[in-house]
Amino acid sequence: MNKLTHTNSEGKARMVDVGEKPDQKRVAKAVGKIRLAEETLQLIRQNALKKGDVLTVAEIAGVQAAKRTAGLIPLCHNIVLSKITVVATIVPDGVSVTGEVHCTGQTGVEMEALTAVSVALLTVYDMCKAVDKKMVIENITLTEKTKTNIQ
Repeated sequence: MNKLTHTNSEGKARMVDVGEKPDQKRVAKAVGKIRLAEETLQLIRQNALKKGDVLTVAEIAGVQAAKRTAGLIPLCHNIVLSKITVVATIVPDGVSVTGEVHCTGQTGVEMEALTAVSVALLTVYDMCKAVDKKMVIENITLTEKTKTNIQ
């Protein structure tokens, strides 16, 4: 097993120094899901929930969350993001969310992609909580992480 990178020689938490790493094009993708009652899904399809358009609001919340990740996760670097895509889709038993984040920099954007998906799903939960008491957020996972050298 590899050594943890966010601890110093005394085992104390620290932010990793990426200053010597070269800039690279980086992409991370994540997915997650919230299980919902069929009645709730019908309300989302009809745009009939009192709080508004669930899927669009969740997507916007996910984009905002990706941009604020460094303020939420204590040891994350501030990263200039070049692209954020969050898509919320109705599936047979709920809503699936995918997030994709791009940057050019010295560290990856996994946390930004995972945060985008998490907050989008939490937004669905918030918007549906008045009508569905058995929602379950599940399977938030990183599905892809790439880095490409810059020519």
